[in-house]
Amino acid sequence: MAGYKILQAEKQGIYVLKFIGEIRLNLCCTLDNLVDSITLDPHFKTVVIDLTETEIIDSTTLGLLAKIAMAAQKQSHFLPTLISTNPDITRIITSMGFDKIFIIVREPASRIEELEEIPVLKASEQDVRDKVLDAHKVLMGLNKQNREEFKNLVRALECEEHD
Repeated sequence: MAGYKILQAEKQGIYVLKFIGEIRLNLCCTLDNLVDSITLDPHFKTVVIDLTETEIIDSTTLGLLAKIAMAAQKQSHFLPTLISTNPDITRIITSMGFDKIFIIVREPASRIEELEEIPVLKASEQDVRDKVLDAHKVLMGLNKQNREEFKNLVRALECEEHD
């Protein structure tokens, strides 16, 4: 079995995404593509992101989640929902300022059905670098602490881009 999986369902403009296993930058192009397709849907209202079976989540993924949260707020003025029952993951998302852009639920969803697995896209090293850079810029925009936390990484990635 793979160490990760992304499941999706949609009904009346409400998307449900469930992340299973280790969600890291190897999925950044897949996630960014998913974020773009969801936010371009004219019926998109909001998103529920279920992290109850997520073991590891990295900062690139968090930046993409922040991107979809901001798109949901802009498009429909609904705060999206993030479900996290793992105290470590809840601590990470709270420290990133996600409590300002998501409703954070610490209890598992009672029933999520009809989820389809999202196929993982192949990505070049440059594609991954671009997604990592964009995701961290989104995180930096959330608060001062994130700006400090990721400024060196963003600067390094931007320098690589110009070489």
